[in-house]
Amino acid sequence: MKQSEIKELSAADLQEKLGALKKNYSDLKMAHAITPLENPLELRSLRKSVARIATELTKRELQ
Repeated sequence: MKQSEIKELSAADLQEKLGALKKNYSDLKMAHAITPLENPLELRSLRKSVARIATELTKRELQ
């Protein structure tokens, strides 16, 4: 998810997306521990998306 897309979402939408991405990331991480993923770079992109959304939420709280 790009930063420009994240800025357009409301705080409630960001919270919802953050929860969904964190769950997806943990599920993929567990699946990768059991059987190697076909594309392990998915883990990296999900982790970065979680960080982008969390950063945007923190930035909005501080303003």
